[in-house]
Amino acid sequence: MASTSLFQSPHLYLKPQNPKPPTKPHFPTTTIKCSSSSSSPPQPLVPKPPSPPPPSHHPHHNIRDEARHHNTTHTHHFSAHYVPFNADPSSAASADSESYSLDEIVYRSNSGGLLDVQHDMAALKNYDGKYWRDLFDSRIGKTTWPYGSGVWSKKEWVLPEIDSDDIVSAFEGNSNLVWAERYGKQFLGMNDLWVKHCGISHTGSFKDLGMTVLVSQVNRLRKMNRPVVGVGCASTGDTSAALSAYCASAGIPSIVFLPANRISLAQLVQPIANGAFVLSIDTDFDGCMQLIREVTSELPIYLANSLNSLRLEGQKTAAIEILQQFDWEVPDWVIVPGGNLGNIYAFYKGFHMCKELGLVDRIPRLVCAQAANANPLYLHYKSGWDQEFKPVKANTTFASAIQIGDPVSIDRAVYALKNSNGIVEEATEEELMDAMAQADSTGMFICPHTGVALTALIKLRNKGIIGANDRTVVVSTAHGLKFTQSKIEYHSNDIKDLACRFANPPVQVRADFGCVMDVLKTYLLSKAPKN
Repeated sequence: MASTSLFQSPHLYLKPQNPKPPTKPHFPTTTIKCSSSSSSPPQPLVPKPPSPPPPSHHPHHNIRDEARHHNTTHTHHFSAHYVPFNADPSSAASADSESYSLDEIVYRSNSGGLLDVQHDMAALKNYDGKYWRDLFDSRIGKTTWPYGSGVWSKKEWVLPEIDSDDIVSAFEGNSNLVWAERYGKQFLGMNDLWVKHCGISHTGSFKDLGMTVLVSQVNRLRKMNRPVVGVGCASTGDTSAALSAYCASAGIPSIVFLPANRISLAQLVQPIANGAFVLSIDTDFDGCMQLIREVTSELPIYLANSLNSLRLEGQKTAAIEILQQFDWEVPDWVIVPGGNLGNIYAFYKGFHMCKELGLVDRIPRLVCAQAANANPLYLHYKSGWDQEFKPVKANTTFASAIQIGDPVSIDRAVYALKNSNGIVEEATEEELMDAMAQADSTGMFICPHTGVALTALIKLRNKGIIGANDRTVVVSTAHGLKFTQSKIEYHSNDIKDLACRFANPPVQVRADFGCVMDVLKTYLLSKAPKN
């Protein structure tokens, strides 16, 4: 990508309209009594506040101290464990034959397949949908540790057995769900288009949602004197930023494998600034992934990539947040950019848990959007899922975080899409950059990956698959400020083979009143309403 002289430098939490007035109580403790073996239907359950309440804002207490005081005992019976992915939860024989504690360091099943975190749904079902809705809603906007986090406000569905004192959190999540009013109306003829800005998070991407869970579990393991000397990942940028930040917060060494010259400077500087040990390796992401898997099999370094299913437990909470922000009304469509493909499954899992536990009565249709230069899932989908999946050699794309040709979570993604009547679309480089520029021109400032998702929306809208009045959510996975160089090149008309149709470069003008007035008059005339 060419350099440019465009710049001198070298290089709301919205709810839908007419929200219901808040009527939900705040529950300051997670003390919950339930049993998966109850023989009678559960009675209406309302957690009892602690009695007597501890003094607030004790001069020598912080929010962790207060959390310890509130949660001296754990009386619930919620639990979770690893099982082979897509194992039948109703099959006792299957679960008994291969099941692992979350305190074990294991990433693959005996057969070499993926693992999944399976929750004790029978215990969770002792509480009805209204209970869970009220509990989750009561925690929004609070500073009570750790429930101020959008992830840990769903702690019972994420890591139910971890002590709150072991949690490493930056109060991530609770990200904006923005009504894209002008973009939807002007470019798509849509009235109900929303963008979930997951990039408005601690390190600027949705990866924080999963990393708080993974690093918290590592923190727990180290306190248990398990042999974990550090945490490592292969990354195209955002995973390394999240890993290094959360490890730095907990004082845990982090090791990062990055593909040399394939990520933005903004993404590169994050793990460096947070003290990670960064290896810049002359290969692509898939090569880095192979190396980190080999290294973690030989050294006591905990693997932090989405091969590790703990990450997905945090990422699924973004789906639950979307439902909360719509006051538990289910959107028609949710569109997610896809690279390593863990996130599309995470969204499915979040929506499905809400349906299974009675919070909602259906799930939305999911769309996974891929860059055409790294589109193995799209090609597999176009074959009708019938042919054996074939990895591809990913080519360079502005959507660098999804430049992955051999995705780890391919089986998870296929499962999610099949079970949500889902669709896969792709975006060329010109399409994704134009979509990004159009969105930015309506007040957004999105990443190229969101441009991929918007391109998928445009194509499905043009085909009539997504209707004008369908409530649609596009998931924005990273902050646009991480990708300023690609935006500079676009608006400089400085990208080879791209027309950059919506470029908006600065106008050079002399420091002369008459010249400035001439330029302004020409501009204002071009913007005048046409009769």
